Amino acid sequence: MSAVVKVGILTVSDRCSRGEAEDKSGPNLQKLVKSSKLNVSEVQCDCVPDERNEIKRVLLKWCDLEELHLVLTTGGTGFSPRDITPEVTLEVIEKTAPGLSLGMLSESLKVTPMAMLSRATCGIRNRTIIINLPGSLKGSQECFQFVLPALPHAIEVLRDSPNVGVTHASMQGPAHSSVSTHHTCPHKAHGKAIRDLSRVAERDRYSPYPLVPMDEALSMIMANSPCLPQKVITLEESLGFILASDVFAKEPFPPFPASVKDGYAVLASDGPGERLVLGPVTAGEVTACSVTSGHVMRITTGAPLPPGADAVVQVEDTELLESDNEGRTEKRIKILATPKPGQDIRPIGFDVSNGQQVLTALQKLGPAELGLMASLGLTEVEVFQKPKVAVLSTGNEVVSPGEDTRAGQIRDSNKIALKSLIRTHGFEALDLGIAADNPQDLQNKLSVGLEKADVLVSSGGVSMGEKDFLKPVLEDLLGATIHFGRVFMKPGKPTTFATTMINGKKKLIFALPGNPVSAMVTFNLFVLPALRKLAGFQHPQLTKIKVKLPQPVDLDPRPEYQRVVLSWKPGEAIPWAISTGSQCSSRLLSMRTANALLVLQPRSDNLSRIGAGEIVDALIIGEI
Repeated sequence: MSAVVKVGILTVSDRCSRGEAEDKSGPNLQKLVKSSKLNVSEVQCDCVPDERNEIKRVLLKWCDLEELHLVLTTGGTGFSPRDITPEVTLEVIEKTAPGLSLGMLSESLKVTPMAMLSRATCGIRNRTIIINLPGSLKGSQECFQFVLPALPHAIEVLRDSPNVGVTHASMQGPAHSSVSTHHTCPHKAHGKAIRDLSRVAERDRYSPYPLVPMDEALSMIMANSPCLPQKVITLEESLGFILASDVFAKEPFPPFPASVKDGYAVLASDGPGERLVLGPVTAGEVTACSVTSGHVMRITTGAPLPPGADAVVQVEDTELLESDNEGRTEKRIKILATPKPGQDIRPIGFDVSNGQQVLTALQKLGPAELGLMASLGLTEVEVFQKPKVAVLSTGNEVVSPGEDTRAGQIRDSNKIALKSLIRTHGFEALDLGIAADNPQDLQNKLSVGLEKADVLVSSGGVSMGEKDFLKPVLEDLLGATIHFGRVFMKPGKPTTFATTMINGKKKLIFALPGNPVSAMVTFNLFVLPALRKLAGFQHPQLTKIKVKLPQPVDLDPRPEYQRVVLSWKPGEAIPWAISTGSQCSSRLLSMRTANALLVLQPRSDNLSRIGAGEIVDALIIGEI
């Protein structure tokens, strides 16, 4: 979607409107909307009680006067006597949009049977879409993500956008059915007829899967990647996890006035001059000796300030006048500088005050965060679980790296590359081995992976060849839902994303192309953001920056992701994107030094080449 979108978010709650409860759903929806693919330019927020006139007033103002494109309400959709948001919405809308309500309900029922109690209404007034969401933080977030993939196109249609024709064209293709024109076996799996995959001559000549745009594919993935449950782990284990709840200090830090320097604890009012040294106070010790006028105590960095002292003079601003015990003990010194009260002292709570919020939920826990929690005495932390990822290679031609190859065989590079990518980003990778090109072996190995892992990543078997069984096995034998089976991109066109439910848990399946470069590129573009989303990352997408082209680039009919190495010239803020050479999807050498992917638009009648020195977008995939 290219046009900017204006959004309104209305929280309907008696308690929130009176300030008796915190509105968590409204601000969370605001973050979700701004980080979505809706190209949002403006978000208006309001909170009203469960009163018919108040709800109606805001809806009419946003639809008729403000002419917002999308209005989301949260709250007032349940069975409580004061839950009237759907009824007021029905009074306001001119057309109903039952598909949006049905989409939220059907997906919500996969999460909890209590979704049957939701009464959400969706519809259109003028050219504004109104969607009722639940009042809970979790429910409103999930339902918004369920309908998000359809919203860009819906808004385009309502606003007569010129992109409507492009979107319609990308959706065209033969209707997809699990039986299609194939003969079927006499038995069924998951209530559906199984395709007879042995009839090679009768296989599809054209893919039954629509060629979906990149942003739609990502939206589908994000909508189906809810955060995994929370758990409590030890502080030592928590590096790299996403914090699930805010952290507050239960005590001040430092808990005592502490010296910032190595030097002498003094009375500032004494000024410069000679002083008697009472003795030392070092870090980890507390002294009962008080500093009185004409006296000082030697002090080390971090040591508690002794009673009576109100300043510290660094050792560099002093002079030794007298010592004894062969220089082991100082007796008299001279203060050379004029101290000020509080000088070089950290007061109680200087770094962290008692009760202060020190970490916010959804932060990634790094060394500094762990150190901070340790300083506050925390030994356990609540985090989002990280997904486990099972990796499978497919193909009769593929053998393990240590095996001798026969004619027509190649060694498997995909599995070790994908497992390494998974581990590099802090996730657990499970090895499912190599599946032969037959439905039964594929089903067996996929079933094992889906039982053990949250996400399954395979490579190969997703194109149009007679041995490409992966998609029908997913649908017919495993009962998975394929959300998309082709993407309008290069490399990685046959990339497939599916989901299924195993023991009440949603499992994500990414069937990547078999070419090594295609597998690694699509992992970075699709799988990694999903893993981050599952793990609780607030911003799971790859980082995008601007780069310069040192040489002209010819555009492909499809949007292309070329491998480059970023290089900064002295004094220049924008890096140059140096090509890694031939961009053939089988040439793994093109990934060897790449730390970014150029994002190149498709060729058009007006543009077929981008010249040297031009600035384009790039996605970061490696260390810079």
